[in-house]
Amino acid sequence: MSRITGVAVLVAGACLTACGGTATGGTATGGLGTGAGPGKPGNGAARAPGACTVTDKLIPTCGAWWGIAPDVFSGRGPARAIELAERRMGRRADIVHVYHRGGELFPTAEEREVAKGPRLLLVNWKPALDHTWAEVARGDVDGRIDRLAEHVRRTFPGRFFLTIHHEPENDVREGGGYSAADYTAMFRHVVTRLREQGVRNAVTVMTYMGAPNWTARPWFGRLYPGDDVVDWVAFDPYADGRVGDFATLVDKTRPDVPGWPGFYRWMQARFPAKPIMVAEWGAFERPDAPHFKRDFFDSVARQIGNYPQIKALVYFDSPLAPRGDTRFDTTPGATRAFAQLGRDRRFTSTPVPAS
Repeated sequence: MSRITGVAVLVAGACLTACGGTATGGTATGGLGTGAGPGKPGNGAARAPGACTVTDKLIPTCGAWWGIAPDVFSGRGPARAIELAERRMGRRADIVHVYHRGGELFPTAEEREVAKGPRLLLVNWKPALDHTWAEVARGDVDGRIDRLAEHVRRTFPGRFFLTIHHEPENDVREGGGYSAADYTAMFRHVVTRLREQGVRNAVTVMTYMGAPNWTARPWFGRLYPGDDVVDWVAFDPYADGRVGDFATLVDKTRPDVPGWPGFYRWMQARFPAKPIMVAEWGAFERPDAPHFKRDFFDSVARQIGNYPQIKALVYFDSPLAPRGDTRFDTTPGATRAFAQLGRDRRFTSTPVPAS
């Protein structure tokens, strides 16, 4: 949510293997694994030893990662938040989404403990709220980037996901250092500088908002920083009043944006060699539809097989989200549906590598 502040060939080969193809259509694979039941977090379904692996870009060769941003805005630290979230959903998360800004150093000691689960960290970093994108791109916060690089080298050798200034669309302003070109230059500079300073374990993610209205802006197509600095592409859709099921979540359209095919279809065509992450998703309460969350989570189980390029789903779990309560367990039916979804074999096939 916006309130929270050669490579292509190799990735194409990995994605053709790990992403299971890029065409929509077909039927969902459904099928539940034999993972831990509610209240007993575990690794999920039994796996044939060595059957499913993870590429160097953290792409699971079978299924997709199951992730969560736990208890956002509550003030709880990540260790306690993920402990409670995993107890509530009845399994261990593959990915834990955390947020940082400015000169904060990460992963923190607590986040490093979380990663020992084993779990993968998805670190969402806005490098500078006190400088424009253009200023970051020309090196004004290089000292900050270098300090972070030294911290990562010294404290955390494991691979992790890193997204740079997620959801840039509503921050774009022509002029003043916040143009689309400034964003891509900033993203490229930060990633390049980290790599030059020895950070080789960050798997980079470009995260779009996932809202169709921004796609009509003339600069939208110029936001992408480039294949050489982006390992995964992601978007953050939420189940607002236009969404009835998972298909309409990941391929939202709007009558005032004619011709927009939906984010998944657009990403499938624009980035056929990239794994797709749904880096934030959530369902809001609907007083006029008390069973909406249950029905919505059931639709994910039915339809996820139609979207094989999605290799990670990371739920945004918060009672205080800007547009409502996205907790997955606000009703008994929703709790059961979400726990059952988390045990689907698509989300239990590949073991998380140790950090």
